[in-house]
Amino acid sequence: MGKLDIITIVIIAANVIVSYKGFGDFGFFEKYKFNIGAIRRGEQIRMFSSGFLHADTTHLFFNMFALYLFADQVLYEVGQYSFFIIYIGSLLAGNMLSLYFHKNEYHYSAVGASGAVTGVLYSAILLNPQQPYYFLFLPPRIGDIDLGIPGYILGIAYLLYSIYGMKKRIGNIGHDAHFGGAVGGYLITLILVPHLFKTDILMVGVLALPILLLFVLRRSGKI
Repeated sequence: MGKLDIITIVIIAANVIVSYKGFGDFGFFEKYKFNIGAIRRGEQIRMFSSGFLHADTTHLFFNMFALYLFADQVLYEVGQYSFFIIYIGSLLAGNMLSLYFHKNEYHYSAVGASGAVTGVLYSAILLNPQQPYYFLFLPPRIGDIDLGIPGYILGIAYLLYSIYGMKKRIGNIGHDAHFGGAVGGYLITLILVPHLFKTDILMVGVLALPILLLFVLRRSGKI
């Protein structure tokens, strides 16, 4: 990885400052976390503020590390201003999908930048779908075998897992926020970089398949 861009530093700093404020101030944490009941009472700021709070330092570290890994790829393609729009738009899209899926669960709460980070990840994949991704702590090759996974396969697999996680409610994880963030990253990137419809229409369609699958499953009442 190269030198961190200033916009990435600002976003990471904001997450660290707000999260650490929440770690030490329970009232602050409760006031600004994502909570269905509070949002439906009109506290819309939680749709935004919850994306900068985290449950603990491990949660914060992994989200910021993932942002560090993928931010430069998107920044290189779209620039700082568009990157910021993708990040914030994905954050809000993730929380909007969570609100939609849990709208009648008034005690449902969540925190974290996962939706925003997943949006950046899906944007990076859309912009460079063939780029290989490698597992941490494993060598890139074993003999003549390249262990890299093409981005579009990683992206589709991740969203399929998110659908499964939503259906089965696996773990204390906001799978719907992850999925919504990816949708936000996908759509906003297409709006900002419309030439993708001409230069890589096949991958635009392929990466839309999990999104269409979720729509079909939701319409059929299976999720």
